[in-house]
Amino acid sequence: MSPDPEIPLAKVRDAALALPSTTEKPSHGSPGFFVEGGAAFAYFWHDHHGDGETVAIVKTTGLDEQQMLIEGDPAFYYAPPYLGPSGWVAMRLDGEDMDWDRVADRIAISGELAAPRRLLEAGGR
Repeated sequence: MSPDPEIPLAKVRDAALALPSTTEKPSHGSPGFFVEGGAAFAYFWHDHHGDGETVAIVKTTGLDEQQMLIEGDPAFYYAPPYLGPSGWVAMRLDGEDMDWDRVADRIAISGELAAPRRLLEAGGR
């Protein structure tokens, strides 16, 4: 768990809000990021229900992609409670050599999965 959640939250926020037509609002007590039309594409959780994790949670294309990501890097990815059964994946944000470009890329992919076609046709990221 990150001792200071403001640092990883700022990086997640920057990546999410850099996407077109996105907003941040609280969702169940944690920061959530939404694309135009209200579709969620990312959440930031810090010590959610005392789990000791600082994570960004993002959409995937489904359970197959979620499983592939987790199997490929189980120290970084895991299936989060509540959202995991729908194919979302959590990224642990407290590694010593955190690759923030990797995190931002997954946030952008998630944003594209949630975005209305009109936004994607306008050019996306």
